[in-house]
Amino acid sequence: MRLRTLLATILLGGGSTAAVQAAAVPPEVDEAFDRGTIEVETDQGLRAFGYRLHRPESASPKTPLPLVVFLHGAGERGDDNARQLAHFPDRWVSEPHLAKRHDAIVLAVQCPENETWSPTRRNEQGEWSADAAAPMTDSMRAVTAKIRELAQDPSIDRSRIYLTGLSMGGFGSWDLARRHPDWFAAVVPICGGSDAVFGPAFAASEIPIWNVHGAADQVVSVDLSRAIVKSIRDAGGRIGYTELPGVGHGSWNMAYGPGGCMTWMFAQQRPTPAEISAP
Repeated sequence: MRLRTLLATILLGGGSTAAVQAAAVPPEVDEAFDRGTIEVETDQGLRAFGYRLHRPESASPKTPLPLVVFLHGAGERGDDNARQLAHFPDRWVSEPHLAKRHDAIVLAVQCPENETWSPTRRNEQGEWSADAAAPMTDSMRAVTAKIRELAQDPSIDRSRIYLTGLSMGGFGSWDLARRHPDWFAAVVPICGGSDAVFGPAFAASEIPIWNVHGAADQVVSVDLSRAIVKSIRDAGGRIGYTELPGVGHGSWNMAYGPGGCMTWMFAQQRPTPAEISAP
């Protein structure tokens, strides 16, 4: 499935994205997420990526908690290690149907400007597609390195590691779930997309996925979600899909809201803990 030219804005950072520039982080949200950096060896040498981590006081080896991995949109890229707290992490702290109902550790790594979570390519017609042959991006390697590190923590329940992302992070969620379907108990990609060629692999993995997209999205075409959902179902797989009539790019408002996907996500659990090696 080709990613149409209109997606250039979401992947390369021009125009309107998920992404309106994040407002100042509320103090109570900033305080709820510890700051840190993860270093990754790249072709350009050692690089450091900022991350924020919410760890409830209740986390302990006696009562291990789920881990939620959040991938932000293009508008939250940067190096301030703060803008990625928009949309999901801030709601996690402020809205009662999230942190007050679901005790969990939440990870939010920040992708640098002009970079993306997932590799893409552009053909002569200006159409975008997922590049299946390309290696993982440096930004996503930072995410996976931190997941590998956290997975060794006995206060994290490796049978309940969840992945979600919006817009550019929706694309990233599909990409990371494709590469490591055995890591996650559930995945919630929002207003993103994946190449439909990967549908049979998702179906075979049986990874629980609930995809959300606004039918009136003018930034990332809903056709991308329709295509990957159809491909998975045509291959005999099961996938939840919510298409929101009249809703544009901000479909994450519903997905992370009281009537959205979070209760379903936290109800999913792998039959055995994920086998995730140390970094």
